[in-house]
Amino acid sequence: MSWAYVARRFGQSLAVVVGVTVIVFIIIHLLPGGPARALLGPHARPEQINAFNVANGYNLPVYAQYVRYISQLLHGNLGYSYHYNESVDALLAQNLPKTALLVGLAYFVSLCIAMPLGIFQASRRNKPLDHLFTGISFIGYSMPDFWLGILLILAFGVTLKVLPVSAPQGGLGIILSQPTGLVLPVATLATGTIAWFSRYTRSSAIEHLILDYVRTARAKGASQRRVLLRHLPRNCLTPIITLVGLSLPAVLSGAVVTETVFNYPGMGLMFWNAATSQDYPLLMGFTVVIGIATVTGNLVADLLYTAADPRVRYQ
Repeated sequence: MSWAYVARRFGQSLAVVVGVTVIVFIIIHLLPGGPARALLGPHARPEQINAFNVANGYNLPVYAQYVRYISQLLHGNLGYSYHYNESVDALLAQNLPKTALLVGLAYFVSLCIAMPLGIFQASRRNKPLDHLFTGISFIGYSMPDFWLGILLILAFGVTLKVLPVSAPQGGLGIILSQPTGLVLPVATLATGTIAWFSRYTRSSAIEHLILDYVRTARAKGASQRRVLLRHLPRNCLTPIITLVGLSLPAVLSGAVVTETVFNYPGMGLMFWNAATSQDYPLLMGFTVVIGIATVTGNLVADLLYTAADPRVRYQ
């Protein structure tokens, strides 16, 4: 992996982030009646709107407003939430670690289950167990997060009463002190990812099982168990690394639904509350942060891909 490739990918990622800020900036100005009317409400008087525009720089030319907007973003100022009566960056700082915990656990569970499952299916290709797990994967992949979450609540929270139906409320420390409250949200968010990752792992493992290095390992006396546990996982990891980066937007959008269903106090629930209360500064700040997180995730995935497979060369 050359530094030229790293610099080129970083430049491309930076361009995408700039594009996200442009889109968000345009959306702000496309609000009915402008930002002032959207934030102050339909009953705001003209003098209130003018005062708001002057105070927030909306009376400046559009290019000057964008420069001011970028300057504020670079200083960590994402705006002010009039619904929560608090700065957007402070709200995101409070809730981002909670969503990162939920998404991180979902990815961890997905990888721990999907890779062994995909390799197991590849070793028993077109046999009854392979068909069984394929059918289960299709069901898990096609089931909406909100519907799966409700089913899990009814099964484990209402009927069996073994798990709480709502996530712990409070800071990150309180959530970590009550791990049982994370089981159902993580299971809901991870199910579709497990199905997706296992299908790609199966396909990759099937391709690798007929390659020369596997035949050589078997010719040297390596057992099937050793081939599956030692030789295949690293080589099957490269497509999964790419999938992790590509699936990040879907997982984050799924976190919005999952957090709403389980009342999990993260960025997803905050986004839903902001949407229902028309808290536009918070919505725009959330969009920028998620855009940056998505671009960063794809950049890291590209760099890890080359580390996992040294044969890959970028020109």
